[in-house]
Amino acid sequence: MIALLVLLIWVYLFWCHGNFWHSAPELAPALPSATPDVDIIVPARDESETIGPVIASLLAQDYKGRFRVILVDDNSTDGTAVLAGVDPKLTIITGAPKPAGWSGKLFALLQGVAASTAPVILFCDADIVHDKRHLSTLVARLLSPRVDMVSEMVRLNCESRAEQALIPAFVYFFQMLYPFAKVNDPLSGTAAAAGGTVLLRREALERIGGLASMKGALIDDVTLAQRLKTYGKVFLGHSGLATSMRPYPEISDIWAMITRTAFTQLRYSAGILLLTIIGLALVWLVAPVEILFGRGFAFWSGLIAFVLAMISYFPTLQRYGQPKLWALALPGIALFYMAATIASAWQYWTGTGAAWKRRDYKAGL
Repeated sequence: MIALLVLLIWVYLFWCHGNFWHSAPELAPALPSATPDVDIIVPARDESETIGPVIASLLAQDYKGRFRVILVDDNSTDGTAVLAGVDPKLTIITGAPKPAGWSGKLFALLQGVAASTAPVILFCDADIVHDKRHLSTLVARLLSPRVDMVSEMVRLNCESRAEQALIPAFVYFFQMLYPFAKVNDPLSGTAAAAGGTVLLRREALERIGGLASMKGALIDDVTLAQRLKTYGKVFLGHSGLATSMRPYPEISDIWAMITRTAFTQLRYSAGILLLTIIGLALVWLVAPVEILFGRGFAFWSGLIAFVLAMISYFPTLQRYGQPKLWALALPGIALFYMAATIASAWQYWTGTGAAWKRRDYKAGL
């Protein structure tokens, strides 16, 4: 019976779950029908290794309208603001100390929004470099067909062996959790964004009460998308014009990335954590067990489910230029993510929180 249940789950995921595994859509370079003013806000905390090329790529945007870059230096200690350089289009703000109840990134963004005046705002992470056509392409999608927010999953680093093993799966699992087709469907309640690149209308942000209405959110991108979609339309896709420079050379680096916010994603709920573990075990572990030890119908159900899982991973592997054989490792990769999620919960329960950029993130902040 369990083997049949797993097979039915994969039949649903493969054919009825928003085509999540297609790893689409991706915005092609485009020119907008109009060129509203844009303020690009970059929150940065100790980003000396990346901030120079990131800011340079933003200042070099081939956008016919007026735009400027607002760098919010969030109490860096490594000279981030100095390394950003000097340019007439660049404004550097020294961030105020973070008040209680705010996440660091959101408070930095709040200060950037307060200093901006443009009707369109672009939130960018401080580790992402942009093709010169990127801003124009984002604005073109914001305008036609009209939406309130355009967000992209930028291309992540996939050079080290650890990244090759685990980063495509990170993107794949994100697509499974938030199928992009459902996010982009106004009739679906699914909403999500990828915080590295978020272009939005100022009026839409003001309509939801601004960033102050979500000040404690650690999963700020998804929270923002959920609130915006309550009143309007949003778009989420993949980017071929923006790339993250943040490296994850070791497995421990990816482990730290996941444990920082995984339990937050589960709303700090032991019940949801338990259901998540059961779900992951059903989706990823039962099929290989049935292939190895099952007989008759159980064996064939497990085999078909595993083949569907492998095929569903191929487009994401292709996006990252990785061989299809990595699909055979999906059960082991899922175990890694399951263990990291449990570790995230353990950090929360033991009060150690999630450390990032000299800050400890805990519920309530």
